[in-house]
Amino acid sequence: MEDAIVRNKKFIDIAEKLKPRLKKSKVYGKNLVEVVNDKNFIHGWKVNKIGDIKDLDKKVCGKGDSFIVDFSDHEVGYLSMKIRTVGSPQDAPLRMKVILGEMPCEMKEPFSNYKGWISSSWLQEEIITIDVISEVITLPRRYSFRYLKIEVLDTSAKYKVIFDEIYCTTVTSGDRTLIKGLPENVNNDLKKMDNVSIKTLEDCMQDVFEDGPKRDRRLWLGDLRLQAISNYKTFKNYDLVKRCLYLFAGVQDNNGQVPACLFIEPKIRADDSYFWDYSLFFIDVLYDYYKETKDKNIVRDLWSTAYRQIEIVMENLGDDNILKENGDFYVFVDWNQELERQASAQAILIYCAKKALQIAEEFNYEQRNFLRLKIKELTSAALNKFWDEKEKLFIGGEKRQISWATQIWMVIAGVISKKDSKRLMKRLFERKPTIKLVTPYAYHHLIEALILSGNKEFAIDQMKAYWGKMIEAGADTFWELYDPQDEKYSPYGSNLINSYCHAWSCTPTYFIREYLI
Repeated sequence: MEDAIVRNKKFIDIAEKLKPRLKKSKVYGKNLVEVVNDKNFIHGWKVNKIGDIKDLDKKVCGKGDSFIVDFSDHEVGYLSMKIRTVGSPQDAPLRMKVILGEMPCEMKEPFSNYKGWISSSWLQEEIITIDVISEVITLPRRYSFRYLKIEVLDTSAKYKVIFDEIYCTTVTSGDRTLIKGLPENVNNDLKKMDNVSIKTLEDCMQDVFEDGPKRDRRLWLGDLRLQAISNYKTFKNYDLVKRCLYLFAGVQDNNGQVPACLFIEPKIRADDSYFWDYSLFFIDVLYDYYKETKDKNIVRDLWSTAYRQIEIVMENLGDDNILKENGDFYVFVDWNQELERQASAQAILIYCAKKALQIAEEFNYEQRNFLRLKIKELTSAALNKFWDEKEKLFIGGEKRQISWATQIWMVIAGVISKKDSKRLMKRLFERKPTIKLVTPYAYHHLIEALILSGNKEFAIDQMKAYWGKMIEAGADTFWELYDPQDEKYSPYGSNLINSYCHAWSCTPTYFIREYLI
């Protein structure tokens, strides 16, 4: 598919005027630690404190010496080190290796062993050569980390070095002073989940809502949708959502489709990834933004872009009003490669068409009559095609697959009544399909389906069982991927490359603040 290009400079100009000024703060390392094998901890690594950071300026380092600093929380920003020499004057360059990691495994598992299909350049490892040691050295790249390992590769026989200070200048466009605290009577487990969610969102709020500050640092529509609703309950940075909407609207392919994600630097450019579900979610983000801000101008500006996403997907409907699986058919839904996605795609189209209808009715747009009729046809087709009366579940694909995702999206889309949805979710947990959910993105939709079907208390239990397990495993920010039965799971080939601060996992704060207090 042809790369999307800037097709509406006006929209890009509006977005650029909304570019945020990043807030900065200086955060120092807290402890000196060691990382040791222990199968009882995540990925098989345990962190032990072996000293305070104040002890670092007593540690003289020469060739072959190393140490690990724990910042005690996840940080996103720029690393600085205050270094001095001891012994003779510096008669040769200082060469050192700097390794930064979000998780303990990144401190111990050699990056050279990584054989995954995503570029190894995302692994945060630098060889630094310093000809003249000045007072403070700041590395130019932005990092995402909690742990820092420094290995001194060489000095000379005549001098060694001491690290007097190590700190990170953090950056974010989130303003914590705007966040209201939770009521005193909120369960402590939920309070902790709320805090970790907010930290996850904060570290992903940069010039745009990034998917992950370690990897891939891009603006993804699926992540944006979940970040935006969480932002409305916490940071209330409306301009950042507005900026992202205009960026997507300004960059489309020659058919008018918005891409799944954007690169922001060195200039605005679309990736060549196009997911039908992500394109449709542009409508959902616009609807939620309008509902939150009552900004009518943005709806008037972006309605044609939003509605075009519906048209593009509907062009692939068969005579039976079911989405056809063809060469252009791709929806994300979740990272489970075995998942049959056609039924989920049908439900997502219905869900987003309903959001488009709400906009069309409020603004008296001409498409309202067509949408009203088409939603009925799409819903009827979904029931005829995917509902299995014997199983009392929705079934997708030629293999008649029963999956978690299909049931969840049919509930969210309102294909069946709330009463029937509650029964369906009960059967789902009794059946426990083998085609399971593997990302917090998919688990968000599980919680949403439970709440919409009237299973709020059970939804809380599932949040604790999933996001709570991440916290028990040591999460300071919530992860891109988590399978409680396989904590090393990665679709990329290695847990080293996984993102451990990821936008689509930040939504417990949304559920807690929207539904539970």
